[in-house]
Amino acid sequence: MNILITGANGQLGNEMRTLSAEHPAHTYFFTDVEELDICNAEGVKAFVKDNHIDIIVNCAAYTAVDKAEDNVELCDKLNHIAPGYLAEAAEACGAGLVQISTDYVFDGTAYIPYTEDAPTCPNSVYGRTKLAGEQAVMSRCTRAMIIRTAWLYSTFGNNFVKTMLRLGRERESLGVVFDQIGTPTYAADLAHAIFEAIEQGIQPGIYHFSNEGVCSWYDFTLAIHRLAGIATCKVSPLHTDEYPAKAPRPHYSVLDKTKLKQTYGIEIPHWETSLKTCIQKLELK
Repeated sequence: MNILITGANGQLGNEMRTLSAEHPAHTYFFTDVEELDICNAEGVKAFVKDNHIDIIVNCAAYTAVDKAEDNVELCDKLNHIAPGYLAEAAEACGAGLVQISTDYVFDGTAYIPYTEDAPTCPNSVYGRTKLAGEQAVMSRCTRAMIIRTAWLYSTFGNNFVKTMLRLGRERESLGVVFDQIGTPTYAADLAHAIFEAIEQGIQPGIYHFSNEGVCSWYDFTLAIHRLAGIATCKVSPLHTDEYPAKAPRPHYSVLDKTKLKQTYGIEIPHWETSLKTCIQKLELK
C-alpha cells in the first residue's frame, strides 16, 4: 500500500517513521508543511491522487492548547478544516483515513473512563476544533477511523516527560497538578496500534487509545523522576487553580480502550512500563 503520513516531524509522525522500518512492504510518504500543506484543498487532492495513496494517517494538528485560545482561526484551520480536505481527498480515491483526536473533546466531569459514544462537550478552543475535525472526517470519508488519545509523549519533540526531566535536574523543588486525572500515552505504542489497524484493515468509527492505568500529573512526575534516578528535586502537589492556564483542562479524562483492543486484538502496556522504555531511550540519545 501507499501510505501518506502528515505531520511527520511531530512526536507521533516520527514514531510512525521509526516503526515503518518494521513494515517494509508498504511505500511511505512522510510529509510536513514543507512537503504538503494540508490546508490547501487542491494540493491535498492532487497529492493523494497522483501518488495513488491507499491510507492517510493524519498526525498533523495545532496542539498548543493555551495559545489556541488566542489563535482560533489557525487552530480551526489545522484541526478542523484541513482534516476535512484530507477526508475528501481520501474519499475521492477510495482511500482510508486515520485521524488522531483528543481527550479534550470531553469536559472532564466524568468519574468512570470515557467510552467512544460518551457525550462530547469540549470546553476549550483546542477541544472544539478537534471535535469539529472528527465530524468533518466522519461525514466526508466512509473509510475513516478516529483515534482519540491523551497525554502524548515521546523521545521526539517537546513534551511533559522531557520538561519534567529537565526541571527535575535544574530545580530543588517543583509543583505539579494532582487533581487532573488521566493516562499518559507513549507515542510509539500509539504508532504500533495504528500499524495494527492498517495491517488488519481500517474498521471505520471512533476508537480510544492510551496506555493502561490511571494517574495524575503529579504521580506521573514522581514516576518520571524515580525512573530517571532524579532524587534531588522535591515534587509537591498543586491544585489546578494554583497553576492558572488560559484554556481549561479536563479534570478526568481516562479513556476506555475496550473497543480498540477487541477490534484489533491489541495488548496495551501499562503507562509506567512504557515510560520506563522511553526514558531508557532518551538516556541513550
